[in-house]
Amino acid sequence: MKSEGAYRTIAEVSDMLNVPAHVLRFWETQFHQIKPVKRVGGRRYYRNEDVNLIAQIRDYLYKDGYTIKGVQKILKSSKKEETSSSDVLEKFVDEMKEIRNYLKQYI
Repeated sequence: MKSEGAYRTIAEVSDMLNVPAHVLRFWETQFHQIKPVKRVGGRRYYRNEDVNLIAQIRDYLYKDGYTIKGVQKILKSSKKEETSSSDVLEKFVDEMKEIRNYLKQYI
């Protein structure tokens, strides 16, 4: 079993969340917040925060009955509530550390 912070393939995310892979790819075009890491050849690797966001989107759409436009508005308004630039910088640094740790496996 993969660790909590491990990157996941589209097939793994699809199985975890019971959402077809083609739907995940479509959601990437509709929700710019979903940003999997793409390797050479276009293979997608999802971070834990991507998986959590996709699960949230799935719930809004399938359980709560929102439209795609409705979910886009929710995500946009929650982003406005997102915090200061220092928090954004801290998130960026954390993501860079995750990527560095992931790449260490292959170097």
